[in-house]
Amino acid sequence: MVVEHARARAIPKPWGVSDLFPWCSVSNDGEAIGEIWYERADNADVDPSLLLKLLFTSQPLSIQVHPNDAFARSMGLPNGKTEVWYVLSAAPEAKVALGLSRRLTPRQLRKSIDDGSISDLIVWHAVSVGDVISVPAGTIHAIGAGLVIAELQQWSDATFRLFDPGRQRELHVDSAIVVADAGPADFQVRSSRLTPERRLLVSVPQFVFERIDLKPNSSWCLQAERETWLLVLSGSAAAGSFEVSQGDALFAQSDRVDIRAGAIGMVGLVAYTGGDAIPHLLQRVTRRDRSMPSGSNEIQVPISPAQAKAAPKNGRLEPIK
Repeated sequence: MVVEHARARAIPKPWGVSDLFPWCSVSNDGEAIGEIWYERADNADVDPSLLLKLLFTSQPLSIQVHPNDAFARSMGLPNGKTEVWYVLSAAPEAKVALGLSRRLTPRQLRKSIDDGSISDLIVWHAVSVGDVISVPAGTIHAIGAGLVIAELQQWSDATFRLFDPGRQRELHVDSAIVVADAGPADFQVRSSRLTPERRLLVSVPQFVFERIDLKPNSSWCLQAERETWLLVLSGSAAAGSFEVSQGDALFAQSDRVDIRAGAIGMVGLVAYTGGDAIPHLLQRVTRRDRSMPSGSNEIQVPISPAQAKAAPKNGRLEPIK
C-alpha cells in the first residue's frame, strides 16, 4: 500500500525550452529542458510499469518508432513502448506527425530514410489543447515545435530514430525497419464519458488513461487498486497527506487516495495499468443528513482503508452514477 508525491526530474534535450512555467519549478541552470519525468519518491527497487512525463518542444523531434513487447524482449528489454499524448499547450501552427501518406515496403522505407524523403511522406496534423493522440508501438511518428504534451507510456526507452535533421544523432535504421508499420495511421481517438467527472481518453492492453474534473470543494475517494498516476492539470486539491496543484503528480498502488478539491476545483489526468477502465475508480464522499431515512443512497464521510474494503458490501461508498 503506497501513496507518494512523485518527484519531477528534468531531462535536457536539444529541442527543449528554458521556461517550464507554469508546469514545473525545477531549476534548469539555463539548459534546454525537453522532458519532465515523474518518478517514484522512495527510489523503489522495482521500476513502475508506466512512465508519465511532460514534453516541451521548441524544435521538431526526430522521426522515430518504438518496438512492441515481442521485439523488445528479443533484445533483452522487459517490454516495448506504446504511448499516448494529451496536448496541454499548442502554438498556432503546432503539429504532430503520425504514420505515412502511403504504405511502403521495407526496401522503399529504407530508401526514403537514406535519401531523406521520409520527411515528405510522414503525415502532419494540426493539434490544439485537449487533443488526445494514441501512438501504438510500431507507429512512425514525430512531434513538432511549440507544444507542451503530457505523455503516458510503457516504462521503456526503446526508441529507434529514422530521421533527425540537423542534429547528427545516431539513427537505428535496421531495427526501425523491422518494427515499423510503414503505412497510414489513425489520428486521435474518440473519448467517452464514464461519469460526469470521468472521461475515458484511451484504453489499451498496457494502460488506461482518463481525465477527471472535480467540482470546487468536493470530496472523493480514488481507489488505486493497480499502479496509478495522477497529474494535476489545473486547480488544486488535498490528496492524501499532500497538497497538490498544477504540474504536481501522485503515485499510488494498492491503496486509496482521499481527495478534497480546492476552491476552484481540480482537473487531472489519471493513468493506471491494465486494459479495462475500473468502474469504481472514483467515488464521491458526502456526509449523510441525519434527518434522511435509513437506507438512503447518500454516501457517508471518508472511511479508513480497512473499512473501505467492506464498503461495497455495506453501502457506505457507491460508484458515481
